[in-house]
Amino acid sequence: MSEQHETKTLLIASYLEPEHVERIRQVDRRLDVIYEPELLRPPRYPADHVGEPVARSAAQEARWRNLLATAEILFDFDHTHREDLPEVAPNVRWVQATSAGIGQFVARMGYAERMPATLFTTASGVHVAPLAEFCVMSILNHYRGLRHLQACQQRHHWERFATTDLQGKTVAIIGLGKIGGEVARLCQAFGMTVIGVRNTLSPMAHVEQIYPPEELHRVLPQADVVIMIAPHTPQSERMLGAAEFAAMSGGALFINIGRGSTVDEAALIAALQAGKLGGAALDVFEEEPLPAASPLWDMPNVLVSPHSASTSDRENERIIDLFCDNLRRFLDGRPLRNVLDVERLY
Repeated sequence: MSEQHETKTLLIASYLEPEHVERIRQVDRRLDVIYEPELLRPPRYPADHVGEPVARSAAQEARWRNLLATAEILFDFDHTHREDLPEVAPNVRWVQATSAGIGQFVARMGYAERMPATLFTTASGVHVAPLAEFCVMSILNHYRGLRHLQACQQRHHWERFATTDLQGKTVAIIGLGKIGGEVARLCQAFGMTVIGVRNTLSPMAHVEQIYPPEELHRVLPQADVVIMIAPHTPQSERMLGAAEFAAMSGGALFINIGRGSTVDEAALIAALQAGKLGGAALDVFEEEPLPAASPLWDMPNVLVSPHSASTSDRENERIIDLFCDNLRRFLDGRPLRNVLDVERLY
């Protein structure tokens, strides 16, 4: 039998709703789809791919190890065998992740070296809409005085006041990928001017001016809003520090939906405390969960999100759209979408 007609064993390693499992099964008869939810961590909220830690019985663990040993395709990383995945799943040739930012994780686990015959594909593009909407929500919250309105309502206090609107303001996006492109589209719809930073300088819809990373300090003083979306790579490690916050225009709003490691958090806190920044909306942090002692929790001009800006109850639907397309490509021998570059880490 030719390789293209051989059955491929696909193991689903994190919880999915039954209708999505059925969609996977319908892709091709060449797939042997295995889904045993009783062996998986139960979700804590919609589209939770880590799940609530639970102990398997000895028999359940033996069953799970046997499934891993036979799997050729994994939907998601197995969070119960992250350290020894290459050993317990030696036949895996492709892992479809449920996150976009898996580069540092794959590098930390040494998967590229320990699983040299395995492809890793990301969920890039799946979280575009919720992350872009989080940015717009944060901008409107900051400029339209939502926190003040809520405080007055809680006190039953009526007093008219004025805020400002978004027309004519400039937003600088650091990391103009799929998410940055959608943020740019939405911000432009509000009448904002969009500039950005990325490695390639080819024109991009809804972005007026694009700068290379080495010209970051030309960008920052122009912006009323700075949005960090860059992936975590050696080049972006603490890309924004004291000098960069000092270069931002006075009263600027800073938003980070990328990775906490791209920002010197102590420098960010100092800029907020000194009044250099007008506020911040943060979905990611250097240490997660954010320590209870962090000053960020109690700053009235800071919005703290528990790395949940990307999470939507529609996430699994979008991930399975991507996965099913990639499955057809895999079975047909065509290039997969969102293949992780293990050197660039994205």
